[in-house]
Amino acid sequence: MPHSLILNLLPRSPISSGYLTGKHLHALFLTLVSSVDQELGDQLHAQTTDKAFTLSPLQVANRQSRGHTLQWEHSQAIAAGTPCWWRISLLDDRLFSRLTQLWLNLNPSQPWHLGSADLLITSILGTPQSTQPWANFATYTQLYEQASESDRQLDFVFCTPTAFRQMQFDSALPTRDLVFNSLLRRWNQHSDFVFPEGLVECVFPSFFEIRTEIVADSRSKFIGCVGSINFRILGEADSTVIRQINALADFALYSGVGRKTPMGMGMIRRVKRGKH
Repeated sequence: MPHSLILNLLPRSPISSGYLTGKHLHALFLTLVSSVDQELGDQLHAQTTDKAFTLSPLQVANRQSRGHTLQWEHSQAIAAGTPCWWRISLLDDRLFSRLTQLWLNLNPSQPWHLGSADLLITSILGTPQSTQPWANFATYTQLYEQASESDRQLDFVFCTPTAFRQMQFDSALPTRDLVFNSLLRRWNQHSDFVFPEGLVECVFPSFFEIRTEIVADSRSKFIGCVGSINFRILGEADSTVIRQINALADFALYSGVGRKTPMGMGMIRRVKRGKH
């Protein structure tokens, strides 16, 4: 069952911008996991590919909205007492169940460390919220059964820089095959509803308004795209194919696409037509 959880955080001391990178948030997640299941924390730390979770960059709660895009870099420290939120998505039912004690026994007065800063987890949201579109959950069965069998419009927004590995290099251009094969691979890895290869041959891009952004850290630069794109299902696709493709589009909220999703990149979600 995919879960998209929002952790509301309150720093008790300033968080240096140097500790707001993907690798430090990844380390914080592993610390949270290890606090309730050391074996699971070690397993997740050892994984190099096909990870069953994604993380967002840390978001300042009262930041002025820039459309659908999220903040992936911080040029300044986050001051103490600034409400923040952080998204964790889990794609594997077993992963969520092994972390149950973390959610149930949350102590809002227990500090967690991000660099030298202390963070309090004040609450966790796991159900849809009118003010928080990233909080949600659904079983794979529900995603499939609730997916439309007639909607041929697939609108996505890339909310953090997104890129895809091709051979030895990265591509920041979100082609149909790169986007949907990324979704299909993750769906088939974690769901009992296996969808066929070649499912999306009837999908074609019809609108895009994207740009590239660079994410730099001390070791490298990552170039990815952000913005909006619309795909359409064309031709004589039957209702089963249309439903499967729509299920993949809805699944994007949880899985993200492309590279570095455990580091905050590749966050995309489906939006309603005209809501770019």
